[in-house]
Amino acid sequence: MTTQVIVHACYYPDGTIKEIGERPASMTGQQWFNFLCQKVPHAGAALSGGRHIFRLTEGDLDALKAEAGA
Repeated sequence: MTTQVIVHACYYPDGTIKEIGERPASMTGQQWFNFLCQKVPHAGAALSGGRHIFRLTEGDLDALKAEAGA
């Protein structure tokens, strides 16, 4: 069975990212969100209340973090 990870993001009223989970230390929250939107747009979903999620496997998340840190 593949474990799924849900990365949560919260927006400020102006649409910028307030906070986001699983963020690499080398990136701001906005940079990480933009990176995920570019690399895995199919995994993202906007939610009500200024929130967004990305559904990823653990392996995909680890690979994305490694790429982002490179």
